[in-house]
Amino acid sequence: MSTQAEPFLTPEQYLEIERAAEYKSEYFNGEMFAMAGGSLDHSRIFHSVSGLLNAQLRGRSCEVAGSDLRLRVSPKGLFTYPDIVVFCGKPQFADSRTDTITDATVIIEILSPSTENYDRGFKFEQYRQVRSLKDYIVIARDRVHVEHNTRQDDGSWRLRETSDLNATIDIPSIECSFRVADAYERVEFTGTTGSET
Repeated sequence: MSTQAEPFLTPEQYLEIERAAEYKSEYFNGEMFAMAGGSLDHSRIFHSVSGLLNAQLRGRSCEVAGSDLRLRVSPKGLFTYPDIVVFCGKPQFADSRTDTITDATVIIEILSPSTENYDRGFKFEQYRQVRSLKDYIVIARDRVHVEHNTRQDDGSWRLRETSDLNATIDIPSIECSFRVADAYERVEFTGTTGSET
């Protein structure tokens, strides 16, 4: 094990570097971590779900944003780029720039086999610190499977999951819903199919 000290970055230093960078990095506790690129199926799920939500939220106070918008989970903790984030009302920003929000009502992550444990575990643990967050949804990319975590009145979280293409995901916090089959439109699975649960 190396005894050499790891470089420590403040959130302000991270934002300065990140805003000038050609690629995206997450930040956590003083360190930056480069983010991997996506895939065609990831893009298909993103466009399907964000399009479905955008259509339902048109003319209302909530807005859908993609992974170009950064989320500050806590002042000294995680800065990241959710695949899809919905915020309601006037967005709250981390500083005078309009590229890092601090409030989110719904966060949706599209899982890949290499990131699903991180997104379900550590990342969800961090996201739970966002007081405005009501729903956290993860959508598997390599198979039909959606997990929907909803914050309860007592602060606990309720998990509902489905592998049924005919199921509907209801998101009461923003009065939206989408069919699982619509989320997976054009997605091609290799050796797996959706099944009912």
